[in-house]
Amino acid sequence: MIVHLITSFIASAAFGILFNAPKKSLLKCGFVGMAGWFVYIFLVNKEFDAVVASLVAAFVIAVISQIFARMYKTPIIIFSVAGIIPLVPGGLAYDAMRHFVVNDYNGAIQLAAKAFMISGAIAVGLVISEVLYQLFMKIKFKQPKKAN
Repeated sequence: MIVHLITSFIASAAFGILFNAPKKSLLKCGFVGMAGWFVYIFLVNKEFDAVVASLVAAFVIAVISQIFARMYKTPIIIFSVAGIIPLVPGGLAYDAMRHFVVNDYNGAIQLAAKAFMISGAIAVGLVISEVLYQLFMKIKFKQPKKAN
């Protein structure tokens, strides 16, 4: 588990460098990715499907990204994009393409569908977090109407 956490931290922070994130936010980008990967690995080890684990991990990544964005007055995209990097099913997509090349279409379709579902789950997790945040802010700052 420690190796998973360290490599996910490095991957997220390194992508932050490629993404031209401010230097002061690179450690935070790494932390967001590490936290998301921890949630993913924890759920997969508890026998959850990879799609469900990706959805929950992406939600956690988005929540932490929103908190960091407000705390450090930085755009949320800096943290959320770097944070989801460990979750992206690149290896699965590669395997799907490799199966296509060797004419194993049944295996390729299965792998491609799984990669597509995981990618969709990541997107849905990010969107759900943003929608809930917007609802929370709307309720929190709602002004009471004045009685005439």
